[in-house]
Amino acid sequence: MKNDASFFDLVYDVVRLIPSGRVSSYGAIAKYLGTAKSARMVGWAMNAARALPDVPAHRVVNRVGLLSGKNHFAHPKRMQELLEQEGVEIKEDRVLHFTKIFWDPEKELSL
Repeated sequence: MKNDASFFDLVYDVVRLIPSGRVSSYGAIAKYLGTAKSARMVGWAMNAARALPDVPAHRVVNRVGLLSGKNHFAHPKRMQELLEQEGVEIKEDRVLHFTKIFWDPEKELSL
C-alpha cells in the first residue's frame, strides 16, 4: 500500500481484494489498517465508493453480516442483488453462512 494514500484510498485497496462470493466487515478492514476504532470511517468510505465502479462495496457488511450499507446503493435491494449474483445467500438483509464466507484481511493479507 502507498504511504501517501488517504485513508479512503487504503480502504479501497483492501476492498478491491475481497474475492467474489466472500464478504468482509467494516471493523475487520479498519483493524487490518491499524485503526481498529475506525469502522465507521470505513463505512463512510464505502458510501463514497459508489462513484468508483472498481470498488466492490457490496462485499462489505457489518460485524454480524447485516447489509447495513444497503441504503447507500441505487436502490435498497441492489446490495443484496449484487451479492446474490456472486452466490452469497441473503435472508432478511443478513448474509447466511457469514462465518464460512467471511474474508478477514488480517488472515488473508500481510502488511
